Amino acid sequence: MRQRVPRPALPASAEDVEAQYYDALQQGDLARLMAVWADDEEIVCVHPGGLRVIGAAAVRASYGAMLAEGGLAIAPEQVHRLQSLGVAVHHLVERVQVAGEQGPAQAFVTVTHVFVQTAQGWRLVAHHASPGRGEPPPAVQEWPATVH
Repeated sequence: MRQRVPRPALPASAEDVEAQYYDALQQGDLARLMAVWADDEEIVCVHPGGLRVIGAAAVRASYGAMLAEGGLAIAPEQVHRLQSLGVAVHHLVERVQVAGEQGPAQAFVTVTHVFVQTAQGWRLVAHHASPGRGEPPPAVQEWPATVH
């Protein structure tokens, strides 16, 4: 029998869901973190440099391993939002505090979140994170004149 996760109050917006997601990560609260995800076996997550994880049990296990030693010092920045007809896509940069060889350091991760509006309010359905660099990317990047 599948365990039901208690849901917080209906999120009024995708922004509310994203705020709850980062708060749960910072607090190391796996139950609250999973409560922002859609109750759907098709949810998908890709952690930086990791494989694609599909389904609620697999997503829960991946975050459980990440949060095994407590919360993460992680904050969203440079959020770009697109919303239309019950779907919202947020592209952002995460600033992550990590332990470096010479003490605490910062890493930056490029992230895409996809949210859908459901009967239970807005829910996260996809999280895709790509490894970043040691410094934050510029807020706006220009494409080269020639793409090929």
